[in-house]
Amino acid sequence: MTTFVDHASAIDELKAALGEKVSVNETIREHHSKDESFHTPRLPDAVVFATCTEDVATVLKICNKHRTPVVTWGAGTSLEGNSNPIHGGVSLDLSQMDKVLRIGHADLDCTVQPGVRRKQLNEVLSTHGLFFPVDPGADATLGGMAATGASGTTTVKYGAMKQLVMSLTVVTPSGDVIVTSRRARKTSAGYDLTHLFVGSEGTLGVITELTLRIFGIPEAIAAATMQFATVRQAVDGVIEVIQLGIGVARIELLDSDAVMAVNKYSQTNLPEKVLLLLEFHGSAESNAIDIAAIREVLERYSGTDFTQTTDESERRKLWQARHDTALACRSLVKNARNFATDVCVPISRLSDCIEATQKDLAESQLFGPIIGHVGDGNFHVVFSVDPDDHSMVERMEEFHTRLVGRALSMEGTCTGEHGIGVGKIDYLVDELGNEAVGVMATIKKALDPNRIMNPGKIIADTFF
Repeated sequence: MTTFVDHASAIDELKAALGEKVSVNETIREHHSKDESFHTPRLPDAVVFATCTEDVATVLKICNKHRTPVVTWGAGTSLEGNSNPIHGGVSLDLSQMDKVLRIGHADLDCTVQPGVRRKQLNEVLSTHGLFFPVDPGADATLGGMAATGASGTTTVKYGAMKQLVMSLTVVTPSGDVIVTSRRARKTSAGYDLTHLFVGSEGTLGVITELTLRIFGIPEAIAAATMQFATVRQAVDGVIEVIQLGIGVARIELLDSDAVMAVNKYSQTNLPEKVLLLLEFHGSAESNAIDIAAIREVLERYSGTDFTQTTDESERRKLWQARHDTALACRSLVKNARNFATDVCVPISRLSDCIEATQKDLAESQLFGPIIGHVGDGNFHVVFSVDPDDHSMVERMEEFHTRLVGRALSMEGTCTGEHGIGVGKIDYLVDELGNEAVGVMATIKKALDPNRIMNPGKIIADTFF
């Protein structure tokens, strides 16, 4: 069981060191008490607005001395209670550390502070003919995206944060500042510290700078849609597309319920069937070849009504509708919050997993639209429910347990991109076993012996 001492002394010392950067205002604390998830909010005792690495080091030195929890905060868009301060303490807000520090045109990399948001970075990069591809939908901070190991719609072509983070500056719990790697594209120098911190959800240290791989904006971008009668037809077609190596930058699935919700919310008029939404990056000639190849494959799986466009406004409208799916589902239920699941399986098992999930939804009499990054084997069931409807919440949680069990039985994972947070701690043990999670706990104890860094996340208290 995690226990912490009174935090008042730490807050007094923080105020003395950082002045107005420390707030105990109740409205500010309430804002930092929760993320976008269904998990229970908890007020931090104080919020500190860091503006530089030195501020972060000061916070960690003081909080480590007083054994006061520190939970990093970016934009609050996480979905598993990752940034909820469940033991109180200090919410360390990095949103003001929002500078793009360097753009390496020749090396196709850039260095940013953790509070830089995804869209902000791409606005800056676009003036140089460059872009950063990871697109989780939400306009999250880059530090938060690295901390949760985010991915999203473009992973099938460009990779996720774990592939695109080259180096980090990290403040350890003791207040020391380390750099995890140089800027070379590959290295065999020692332990891979960079990827130890990517996906660690702020449990091992605080990321204060990131060096990222970036890419040239494609010469031509085309979008396409195709309709299917069943999910199996769509996903089996996707499997062959991936196996053949056809160049596709995004390949997303929306089931008919998701399309219905999007039509109502985003004023689109898509046929309410199973939908594949695709995007191609390249030259006009290479895109034409890939589009012809993918259409031929998908038509053999009974795909119909193929449409394509290179018009930027039409393409952006399609992708905005896709990203609006969670909001669209939420709008269907009064006082609703989203309860979004997140499993990933080997792509060869994706059709089986989604079909079994659809059957489970029907038998449970639950309305849960399914969306997925099907090129990666990752999909979500998007529930919208009033959190005061305790019976529905219980049924959803029971369904979620069955969904995770199903994914694990197919050699998949309990989370493709949302992280463990507080919501999936038990599932991590189911997935990897006590021995592997025990190794994680050993690393945590070594780096954070006072367990101040985002306590209660990823690893259950029973391991300490």
